[in-house]
Amino acid sequence: MVYVCIVLEVITGGTIMRRSATYVLVHGAWHGGWCWRHVAARLREAGHEVHTPTLTGLGERAHLAGPEIGLRTHVDDLLGLLKYEDLRDVVLVGHSYAGLVVREAADRAPERVSQLIMVDAWAARDGESLEDLAPPFFLDWMESAAVNGMIPPSPPAAIGVTDPDQVAWLEPLLTPQPRRTFSDPTQLSGAVDTIPCRAVLCTPDGPMPFARLTTEYGWPTTPLPTGHDAMVTAPHPLADILLHAP
Repeated sequence: MVYVCIVLEVITGGTIMRRSATYVLVHGAWHGGWCWRHVAARLREAGHEVHTPTLTGLGERAHLAGPEIGLRTHVDDLLGLLKYEDLRDVVLVGHSYAGLVVREAADRAPERVSQLIMVDAWAARDGESLEDLAPPFFLDWMESAAVNGMIPPSPPAAIGVTDPDQVAWLEPLLTPQPRRTFSDPTQLSGAVDTIPCRAVLCTPDGPMPFARLTTEYGWPTTPLPTGHDAMVTAPHPLADILLHAP
C-alpha cells in the first residue's frame, strides 16, 4: 500500500495555516533535541509530525563527544534521519549554529526539504565556517574557553535566559560543543538556494550577525522579540510562527 502525504493549507482569518506537515527541529550549539520540547508539543497538538534529533556529542549523546566531531558529522546526523525515516516535504528548522547544519543537509538532499526556517541562525556560503562569520569577541572567547577541543557552555543569561524556572531547566542540560563544528567550512553546491527560506529574528540588535546575514540572503523575516534561545523563552510564539510561515 502506498501512502501519500499531502500538505494542505487552509486560510483562517486571513492567515495561512499548515496541515499534515512534517517538521524537523534542529538545535544549536550546547543544546540537544530536548530544548524543543514545548515547541514540538504545540506543533503535535496541531496535528503535525515532529522530529527533534540530537546531534552527535550533545544532549543525551554527550557520551559520544570528542574533538574529532565536526560540522560534517552533524550534517550526516541530519541526513541519516531524513533517509532512514524517509522524510519528505520537510519543514527544516535550524536554530543558531544549526543554521549551518540545516543548509548543508538541505543542499545535499533538496528533494526532501520543502522549506527552511532559520531561527536566529548562522548562514554560511560555500567554503565559509562559523569562525569566518563570528565577531572578534566571540572568537576570543572560544579560544580562551576551549579545553581539549571542546567549548563549555556559557551561562544561560548570555543567551537571553534569565527566568529562574527556565534557567533551572536549561543549565543542567547544556553540554560542551566540539570546537571543530565552528571551524569546519560549509560545503554547498548551490542547491539549497532553490529552497524557500524564512528567517526568524529574535535578537536583531544583538552582537551576532543574524540580522545582517538575513539581509544579505534576502530572506523574508519574521521578528520575535525575545532572547536568543526562543524555544526556551517563547516556545508558543515560536511554534505559532512555524505553524503560520508561508
